[in-house]
Amino acid sequence: MILLAIDTSGSGCFVAIHDSDSNVTLGTAGADIGRGHAERLMAFVDAALEAAGVDLSAIERIAVTIGPGSFTGIRVGVAAARGLSLALGVPAVGVSTLSAIAAAHLSEHPATPVFVAIDAKRGEAYCQAFAADGAAVSAPLILPLDEARAAAGASQALVIGSAAPLIAGTAGDSEPAQPIPIEAVARLGALADPRADRPKPLYLRGPDAKPQAGFAIARA
Repeated sequence: MILLAIDTSGSGCFVAIHDSDSNVTLGTAGADIGRGHAERLMAFVDAALEAAGVDLSAIERIAVTIGPGSFTGIRVGVAAARGLSLALGVPAVGVSTLSAIAAAHLSEHPATPVFVAIDAKRGEAYCQAFAADGAAVSAPLILPLDEARAAAGASQALVIGSAAPLIAGTAGDSEPAQPIPIEAVARLGALADPRADRPKPLYLRGPDAKPQAGFAIARA
């Protein structure tokens, strides 16, 4: 199966073309762009297809990161995946950023349970624990750092992710945010159930933008 994987959940915008039958990523494209995911995503899709030597019509499934992460970025990726799914007549599946980080680590360090913690700023972290085989053993949560430390300790797992130093108390700042491993997104997407509901954003925190109160105009 030829799969298109998309990640726009953070400052990066990355795409991969993956052959699940041989478990080989055929081509990738993308960059840490900060903003402008909507304007550049399709150009990266074209570049990944060209690198892989694959036509868009050959895509049999689409995988996209659904969060937690950037509110706007997640919406861009999910909307693109669902649009391409409809246009190509192929299934689209969602992959959480937490599970992709866990899968990438476990592919290099198997048999080690992990507690993934991503810096969510404001003294909070996105957290989830995974068994050594990659299965989730807790729900994805956003926790204050003191609660994240307690959860990490209770999990008795190796803490990984950008918030690991904050939870360990060994650094004053989090690690620089790393791109979500796009090849792990592809591998997890290939294993996902294509009959599941269409991907939708996994928001663990509400949007920053709030409607202003007290300025509504009364209806006639």
